[in-house]
Amino acid sequence: MNHYYFVIASKHFLMNEEPIEEILRERTAHYKNIQKDIDFWFIPNPHFIKSLNINHINKELPENYAAIVSLDQKFIQWLKLRIGFVVIGQFQSDYLVSNIKYT
Repeated sequence: MNHYYFVIASKHFLMNEEPIEEILRERTAHYKNIQKDIDFWFIPNPHFIKSLNINHINKELPENYAAIVSLDQKFIQWLKLRIGFVVIGQFQSDYLVSNIKYT
């Protein structure tokens, strides 16, 4: 079973007010340099978050949200410190996030 960690916020905040694209691009380049597989995903409107029954997070979700999901807890904690104004959480799943459908 995979243990996932995530940061979630409004899509507008993540895509327009914070340098998420740059942060993820730099992390991707770093992973390529050290020959590590990508273990994070940017997911707009990840409907699976609402199905996790994480009430304290579901109550705070805006209508149009996005998440960064990772297998690396330290990366998610770093993102929380780096960009602030986000909610973090975790879940376990037998399915890889990269195979989950979202809109």
